[in-house]
Amino acid sequence: MARARTARSTTISTAAARTGLAAKRNALPGRLSPGMACDTAFRIIARRHLDAVLAQHDGTCRGDPDALHQIRIALTHLRSAIRFFSPMVDDAVRPEVWAELNWLNSQLGLVRDLDVAIERVVAASGDELAVIAELQSWDEKRAESHRLLARALQSARYRRLIAQTSGWIESGPWSTRRSKEAIRLRRCPLADHAAAQLAEWEKTLLKKARKLGKLNVEKRHKLRLLNKRLTYSIESLEDLFADKSLAKQKSVLKQLRKAQRSLGQLNDDERGQTLADSLNGTGSDTGVRFLDRKREKRLLRTAKIAYQKLDKSKPFRPSDLARSPEADD
Repeated sequence: MARARTARSTTISTAAARTGLAAKRNALPGRLSPGMACDTAFRIIARRHLDAVLAQHDGTCRGDPDALHQIRIALTHLRSAIRFFSPMVDDAVRPEVWAELNWLNSQLGLVRDLDVAIERVVAASGDELAVIAELQSWDEKRAESHRLLARALQSARYRRLIAQTSGWIESGPWSTRRSKEAIRLRRCPLADHAAAQLAEWEKTLLKKARKLGKLNVEKRHKLRLLNKRLTYSIESLEDLFADKSLAKQKSVLKQLRKAQRSLGQLNDDERGQTLADSLNGTGSDTGVRFLDRKREKRLLRTAKIAYQKLDKSKPFRPSDLARSPEADD
C-alpha cells in the first residue's frame, strides 16, 4: 500500500511539473527564429527537452525499454543544449544542475546497457535454449538494476532535480547578471551564436576524427560524445532551416548519424563485454563475443567514410540559419 501511495504521489508530482513547464512555455514563442535573443532560445530548447524527460518518466518506471531509451535521448539533448549556450549559462548554480543531470544519466545508463547487451545475446543465439537459459543471471541483474532505477525516479532527489533545473532554466543567476558581457551573450541573435558554435564544434570533431584509427577506447568514446553533441544541437535548431539550408542540414545529419551509429555500436560492444566479464563470475557464459576485430574494422571504416564526406561540406553560416519569410506563412 505504501508503495502504491509513493507511485501515485510521484505520478502526480511529475504531472504537476509537466503542467507547470507547459504554462511557462506558453509565455514564449512556439518556434525558434534566427533573430531571437539567445536567452529566449535557450529557454525554448531546454524546456522542450526537459518536457521530453518528464514525458517518458512513467514509462521508464514501468520498465518500458523504449521509454528508457527516449528519456536518455531527451536528457542528452538537454545536456547538449546547456553546453551549446555556454558561457551564457555558466553561473554559480550550473555545476550543481549539471552534477544532478549526470547523476540521473548514470542511473539510466546501466539498465540501458543491459537492455542492449541482452538484445545482442538473444539475436546472436538463434533461440538456442542453452544460451537463453544462461541469460537468467543477466535478466536478474536487469531486474535488480531497474528496481534501483525506479526507486531513483520516484525519489525526492529526482523531484528536486526537476524543480531546480526548471527554475534554473527560467530564472537562474545567468539570466540576471548585469555585466556588459553577460548582457551581450543573452542578447546575441541566435543565428550568429549557433553558426559560430556549430562551426567550432564541427572543426573540433573533424580534427579528432582524422585520427580515428589510432584512438584508444576512451578517446573513441569522447569522439562519440562530441559527435552526439553536434548532432543533437543541429536537431534542436530544426526550426531555423529551410530551402537550401534544409538540404544541407539533412546532408550533414546523415553523415553524423552514420558515424554515430558505428561509434555507438562499438561502445555497446565494449560495455557488453564488460558486463559479460562481470557476470561470468556468477557462472554466466552466453558464448557471445561482443568484441570482434572484423566487426570493429568494418564499423571504424563506416565512421571514417562518413567523416570524410562531412569534411567536404562547408560550415554552417548565419545565413544558413535564417528562414525565408515564406517558410513561416
